[in-house]
Amino acid sequence: MWEKVQETVNFLKKRGFQTPDYGIVLGTGLGNFSNEIDVKVRISYEDIPNFPKSTVKGHKGEFIYGKLEGKSVVAMSGRFHFYEGYSAKELTFPIRVIKFLGANNLIVSNAVGGVNPKYKVGDIMIIKDHINMLPDHPLRGFNDERFGPRFVDMHEPYSIEMMEFMESIALKNKIFLHKGIYLVLQGPTFETPAEYKMVSLMGADVVGMSTVPEIIVARHMNMVCLGLSVITDLGVEGRIEEVSHEEVQRVAKIAEKKLGVLVKQFIENY
Repeated sequence: MWEKVQETVNFLKKRGFQTPDYGIVLGTGLGNFSNEIDVKVRISYEDIPNFPKSTVKGHKGEFIYGKLEGKSVVAMSGRFHFYEGYSAKELTFPIRVIKFLGANNLIVSNAVGGVNPKYKVGDIMIIKDHINMLPDHPLRGFNDERFGPRFVDMHEPYSIEMMEFMESIALKNKIFLHKGIYLVLQGPTFETPAEYKMVSLMGADVVGMSTVPEIIVARHMNMVCLGLSVITDLGVEGRIEEVSHEEVQRVAKIAEKKLGVLVKQFIENY
């Protein structure tokens, strides 16, 4: 893993990637956010050594370096998922690369099903904590101390300081935010009514199919993390309706403008 990360980092540096202030994972909800970046370099995942290939419709599959509100950023336009067939180590490889390009701050976005009855479709939630229910762990197996310690402290997986700052930006822009717990399941099926109920009983507010392995690997390398979720469907008893990937994308696109405002102002001022 160490040699592969260094090979990929060197490849990207030779093509113009420089030390970024932020890494951003543009999942569902920030798919077009790359248009806000003053792009200096854009490379398809397929052309990057050791990178997985994105197979999800609506995920562009590009690694981007550029400027945003005066800060240098590296952005993943599209992420990788366990349900695509990748191991947890493989799907988090780009996070290792982002760190060793020089970024210490990571912002991730995703689309989720809401199980908290107070949530509505189109709402945005700050992730304050998560529950990992994937059958694979990105730190399973040999631990290379050059990345981080064998046993990783997770008492604050998402930065409280970042959360509070994001809340202040939302208040200034009159954008309402929830703050809750994200539970990850492997997908690719959306949850059954019984599974939504299980998620709620386990103490989560939303359920998704990504993000948690990325945060675990980021924290392994001592990165500071902020997570944002767009509620694209509901798993609340009596309010569960048929859902499709196209519908999730449609709702996420509506919320994208609000999410974009929040992320831009956060990066500019934090």
